[in-house]
Order: sequence, then C-alpha cells, then structure tokens
Amino acid sequence: MKKVDYLLLIAIIIISLFGLLMIYSSSYVWAEYKFNDPYKFLKAQAIFLLIGYVIMIIVSNIPYLKYLDKANIIFGVCFLLLILVLIPGIGTIRNGSRSWFGIGSLGIQPSEFTKLALIIFTSKYLSKNEKLLKDIKKGVLPILGILLLVFALIMLQPDFGTGVVIVMTIIVLLFISGVKMGFFIKIGVLGLIGIATLVIIAPYRLKRIVSFINPWTDPLGSGFQIIQSLYSIGPGGLLGLGLGNSIQKHFYLPEPQTDFIFSIISEEFGFMGILIVASLFIIIIYRGFKISMNCNNKFGKYLAFGITFGLSFQALLNLMVVVGLIPVTGVTLPFLSYGGSSLLITMTSMGILLNISKYNR
Repeated sequence: MKKVDYLLLIAIIIISLFGLLMIYSSSYVWAEYKFNDPYKFLKAQAIFLLIGYVIMIIVSNIPYLKYLDKANIIFGVCFLLLILVLIPGIGTIRNGSRSWFGIGSLGIQPSEFTKLALIIFTSKYLSKNEKLLKDIKKGVLPILGILLLVFALIMLQPDFGTGVVIVMTIIVLLFISGVKMGFFIKIGVLGLIGIATLVIIAPYRLKRIVSFINPWTDPLGSGFQIIQSLYSIGPGGLLGLGLGNSIQKHFYLPEPQTDFIFSIISEEFGFMGILIVASLFIIIIYRGFKISMNCNNKFGKYLAFGITFGLSFQALLNLMVVVGLIPVTGVTLPFLSYGGSSLLITMTSMGILLNISKYNR
C-alpha cells in the first residue's frame, strides 16, 4: 500500500478553497439584500466544506473494498430516500422541484447521494458479472432496468440535469466493461426519442431549448439567465475586472453563487481565471483516470472510473450551459457552486478515489 495521490489531494484542496472564495464574492450582494447578512452563503458553505474535508480524510482511510460488501445496502438506502422525498410533507419544494429534505434553513438532496451509490452498485455488478455481460438480456438489461427506475424517480422531482449525469455515467461504465457497440447505438436512438418526449411533455424545457437557440427571443424570460451569463463572461478579458468587482452579481444574474458561478469567475478573473479552474479540473480528472487504469482490482477500476467520469461530465455540462453551448440544465459545478449536498458527495467521492490510489500498482 502506498501513500495517497498527493497531486490529486492538493488540486482538490486548492479548487475547493477557491470555490469558497468565489461563493462569497458572487453572493454577498444578494445575501445582504435578502438576509441582511453578506456572509450568509459563505458561512453555510464553509461549514459544509469543513465537514467535507473531515469526511474525505475518514473515507480515504477506509479500504475501498468494504463498499463491495455494502454496495446493495448503500444503494437500497439511497433508493428509499428517492421515494420518500416525493411524498408531500416529507420532501420539500425548492425552485419548483421536490428534490429536498428540509432541515431548518438547510436542505439535503437525495439524488446527489444516489449518484455515488449507483456508481458503487454498478461497479460491483460489473466486476461480479463479467461473463454475463456478453448476454444483453441476462447481463445488461437488469442494470439498465435499475438505472431507468432511478431516472424515473429523479424525473418525478423533477431534476433533469442530475438524471442525465447519472444515466451517462452508468452507460459509459457499461461501455468500458465490454458491452457490444451495437447495443449502444440502439440505446442512443432510444435516448434521443426519450429526451424529445420529455421536452414535449414539459413546456418549460421547450422554452429552454428555444432560448438556447436564440436567447433574445425572450430576453426577460427563458433567455434571461444565458444572456446575463454571456454579459458576465464577455467583459472579463485577460485578467478580469478583479476580485469582488463583478457587475452582473448586482441583481442581473440570478443567484450567481449556484449554477452560474463560473460566469462570475470569468468576469472577475478573466481568461487567467478560466485557465486556472480548467487546469485544476484537468489535474483531478487526469489523476482520477490514471488511478482507475493502475488499479489491479476490477471493482476499484470501475469505481474510480465512474467517480471520475461522473465528475468530469457534470463539470463539462455546467460549463457548456454557462457559455451557451447547450440549454440550461440546472447542474452545479463541482467544488465551486454553492450547495451542501453536492459538496459533501463530491468530497466523499474524492476520499474514495484517494483511498483507491493507495492500493495502485
């Protein structure tokens, strides 16, 4: 057993601390106006980050193979939470989605926990059923059935962005496990039909697509966020306007500390800020995939890959939304966006990744 991957650990610490700084910078105007406390979001995120560091340290010292035995229990508990959150009186509605368990002013989002639980469960399934995977009916359809059930529960909230991240992560895990390419072509066609159906039955999603194609068709409605995001990114230049000097956070870009925090980073730090954030993500993703490749255990290999791909795909999805390449999905930027559940699960995932790195060749 080796020491943890220190390059990965350092990158995690730097990007999470930078995220804390940017949450304060992007939120203090809104927090002072709404709560009469400019440090409202900073204090909450700092508490979650400290807890996240503690969890990461503890988890990094738990042998990852223990999750192999507990995978079914972990997934079962998270699946139950997905059901409970949909029950009125138990789950609470925020921003139009019944995705939260409210605890005072704080909220816990079970779909975030399910992301990691399903990666653990799928990694166990793939490592234990390699021979069965050659048979689509016996090997692949059972895990796809579970995936679709989880996706359906998340869409009932609804939380389309998180659902897409989970589905893509599990599909890619199946792909690297050796499932035939022809199967994924069929799944891709069905997926496009499914997405089209989801868009048609939910008018607000159709509005998002229309505003994505041309935000200025509804500049004060569905196109408002992306227009303000582009106005934020545009003036950044090479070095930005300086820390704390963003204009768009003054009630132009709604709640900039969440999904669109990268817009404020671009505005205040310019191209150099983008380069720093991108470099930190590249280090984390590169080290994560390398840990997966060097792991001599199938379960650990799948687990490290699933965690790394899920994080990288979510980050890419968020950045594409911010710069207007895809419609708004409501996906947070890992390490940087405000949100306790997202941060805790991200830090837990990094703890598992660090532990796997100890056992690498």
